[in-house]
Amino acid sequence: MKKTAKLHFPQPPARPDETPDFSAHDIGVAGAIGVPPLDIQAKDAREYANGLIRVMDDDGNAVGPWADLIKGRDASTLRQGLRDMLRMRAIDKRMLNAQRQGKTSFYLQCTGEEAIGCAFQRQLQTGDMNFPTYRQQTLLVAADYPLEPLFGQLYSNSYDPMQGKQLPIMHSSRKHGFFTISGNLGTQYIQAVGWAMANALTGDGNIAAGWIGDGATASNDFHSAMLCASVYQPPVILNIVNNQWAISTYTGVASGKSRTYAARARGYGIPALRVDGNDYLAVAAVSTWAIQRAREGFGPVAIEWFTYRAAAHSTSDDPSAYRPKNEAAAWPLGDPIERLKTHLISLGEWSQERHTQAEAEALDEVTAVQKTVESAGTLVNPGPTSPATMFDGVYAEMPPHLRRQRQEMGV
Repeated sequence: MKKTAKLHFPQPPARPDETPDFSAHDIGVAGAIGVPPLDIQAKDAREYANGLIRVMDDDGNAVGPWADLIKGRDASTLRQGLRDMLRMRAIDKRMLNAQRQGKTSFYLQCTGEEAIGCAFQRQLQTGDMNFPTYRQQTLLVAADYPLEPLFGQLYSNSYDPMQGKQLPIMHSSRKHGFFTISGNLGTQYIQAVGWAMANALTGDGNIAAGWIGDGATASNDFHSAMLCASVYQPPVILNIVNNQWAISTYTGVASGKSRTYAARARGYGIPALRVDGNDYLAVAAVSTWAIQRAREGFGPVAIEWFTYRAAAHSTSDDPSAYRPKNEAAAWPLGDPIERLKTHLISLGEWSQERHTQAEAEALDEVTAVQKTVESAGTLVNPGPTSPATMFDGVYAEMPPHLRRQRQEMGV
């Protein structure tokens, strides 16, 4: 009997009227995967790309060789990490409310993904550069970026260092190692490789970190970046945040039949690791290793951060239309804040009382700054803005025709 060709349509674990089911995900055992040598080659990285590096077990204990890599660190660094994540979650909460009140046009939360950016950023040094997507505010928070310009950019008022020239959430801060976000998905990936190549030529010792979501790995820039990184071997870390959803599209559409996104990098000759992105200790340990590898000249490395987008894609999205409402709670790797809290309590370095206080302090700080910034204008109650700002920051030296236009406007 002659067979008929059929198309395959990837399906998510569950739809809105079904029970969340993540049984197909093999998350492995915490501490089971070792630490590879810094000079590992792609051909030897199969275990790391197909497995899942975990440090915290289900009871919040740090186990295995990756835990040993960061064992000597003071507990204060972990408490700082927890406060970073609490601060980020407070920002998400307040800005979501602000958008719903019509005070700003657009916002993207990173709820459930806080450990990835917060832990990674704390391992970098001044001069390194992140090339982020629109869901990496965590990098700015952990880089101690002031909240006033952070909120100002979202409100596009006088506190906005971008002077209203960027879509809200598309931040930029060279001082804090945060390259200007591009609205074209994937663009930042090839930019990261190019920046790393330039720094290899200058020999200044800095590294680049490119960031991309699972959906955008289907873009041309992802593959161009992988190829260029493989050919020229610059000091770049190619981060892939696999949060299971590309807006409302299930991650299986972008992954195809690949076992993991990390495995794709191996196909380009780049060693890759797959990591529990909800485990702050795992993120800190693998980031430390990858940054050292890149800085010491062993070439690029790719990291797939395996996580779950607990919130909507953006304030324009309604996830209840395509996934169960309780799916985030069913995610087998839990909440990164709760997991780090449990770990610190087990060490005797934290308590539920301190945690409650820290949550309140973070919310109070964020709320106070937000109110100050809102006083300069919001979407529904804009503050005074000089038309002259439209001419600023466009050219290094203003050309004659724009100078004439500005003079004609009398600004």
